[in-house]
Amino acid sequence: MEHPDRLFLDFQSALAGRYSLEREVGRGGMGVVYLAREVRLDRPVAIKLLPPSKTADPKLRERFLREARTAAKLSHPNVISIHAVEETGGFVFFAMAYVEGETLTERVRRRGPLPPSEAARILRDVAWALAYAHGQGVVHRDVKPDNILIEQGSGRVLVADFGIAGVVAGAGALVAGEVVGTPEFMSPEQALGEAVDARSDLYSLGVVGYFALSGTLPFEAAKATDVLAKQVTEAAPPLASAAPGVPRRLAQAIDRCLAKDPADRPDGTATLAEQLSHALEQRRELPVALRAFVKHDARLDGGGVLIYPFAMLFAAPLAGWLGGSVAAGFATLVAGYTVVPLGVLVNRARRLLKAGFGHSDLGVAFKAEIERGREERAFGVGHGPSLIERILKRIAAVSFSVAGLGIFAGATLGGGDALFSLVAISAGAGLISGFSVLVMLQRRRDVDSEFWGRLWTGRLGRWLFGIARPFAGAKAIPASLTHRPTELSIGMAAEQLYESLPKETQRQLRDLPDVVHRLEDDAQRTRHRLRRSRPSA
Repeated sequence: MEHPDRLFLDFQSALAGRYSLEREVGRGGMGVVYLAREVRLDRPVAIKLLPPSKTADPKLRERFLREARTAAKLSHPNVISIHAVEETGGFVFFAMAYVEGETLTERVRRRGPLPPSEAARILRDVAWALAYAHGQGVVHRDVKPDNILIEQGSGRVLVADFGIAGVVAGAGALVAGEVVGTPEFMSPEQALGEAVDARSDLYSLGVVGYFALSGTLPFEAAKATDVLAKQVTEAAPPLASAAPGVPRRLAQAIDRCLAKDPADRPDGTATLAEQLSHALEQRRELPVALRAFVKHDARLDGGGVLIYPFAMLFAAPLAGWLGGSVAAGFATLVAGYTVVPLGVLVNRARRLLKAGFGHSDLGVAFKAEIERGREERAFGVGHGPSLIERILKRIAAVSFSVAGLGIFAGATLGGGDALFSLVAISAGAGLISGFSVLVMLQRRRDVDSEFWGRLWTGRLGRWLFGIARPFAGAKAIPASLTHRPTELSIGMAAEQLYESLPKETQRQLRDLPDVVHRLEDDAQRTRHRLRRSRPSA
């Protein structure tokens, strides 16, 4: 059993009758955190104590008290509330709400990189908290995963430890000359000891997002001074290079936060929160007709498809017998395996055309489905092949090679039962391991959606829609959200054009992506108003 240390015992004596200390839960440069129970209200609290060895330093003592008083002014659902700030018996401390849960650091270390939707939600909630604090004139200056808590059960995100926050007077910045913070999450201007403002927190939140989505940091080194040098002099590697599965809009928001020049970062944490909300819905709800087509109608699958090939094996001989020739049976077989499936696909294209959609709408729909599947699979099995999958690939390759050499040896040199057994065993091992690899590949990648997406968005799909168009009749008036794929396509094209521009031009047009996103939303709201004002039939 671990015995309490002298500080624990002395502090408990000073708090007797008011708080009952239970255990130490954390220790850092600016204090020790204890889990305690407030006796009068019978509620759990976290108490942060400035170590007595530091209370003799007036500067540290004042900074600690300033932390508590600053944080106590903040009242927001995503900010940990301060209950009391006190000095007693030589101890300086404050009591705050206790959060049962884990830090963002602990979650990423335990589970690995977070799914984009979960990471975007956490970052958005932190951005909301920071936007509120910035509106109160408070800059956090130590935004990092250790200071972001995720409440157990509810999943609520709370920002903690405004321990080195400063109060900004009006539009001014904090006084320069003091370097405080965590090197891996520190903005370039903060690393240089320059004046910082809310945009410094944006940079730190960008590093947090990079870590949450990739499990790595943009800048790492053995020494803190080397990390700070990189923060100042090196451009952050694009998030897409560390986490290829992250949706483009989310990756762009993170990359923009990591701009060295504060002027190139988003226009405030409220703007970033809005961008993250857009990223959360970057696969905006597609119309039901498109969703049904991508998930079901675009594919030749289901129970009927499994039975159909066997049915044709009986239908072809029957047709040959009724037609009195082998050619009739063969023609039936060919038609059954080509014309009939194509007819089914043409009919499904016709149904989509009648719903008001065309071939040009499929690209966005399939992209949304594939990205959704990639995100879900990344959460379950990761991005790349597992060790077992790589081993099975090698087994399959070796087995098929041995089987091929055995067949070649038997055909040229002759062979007996031993060679036949070797070929049979090798081929069997190759088939089993190869099939297992395909199963694992399907778990990592939505192979079906990728295949049918290429088919429908390519020349064959365009040809199928061309055949179906004369049979679709007059184009139906699109239902609610029918224009959404076109808006998404325009938005994506605008983003791609923006990315292809020179850096200087991007800087001059840095608000363009946000403008495009707002126009998409405005178009949607306008249609809703028009539909409500349109007289019913």
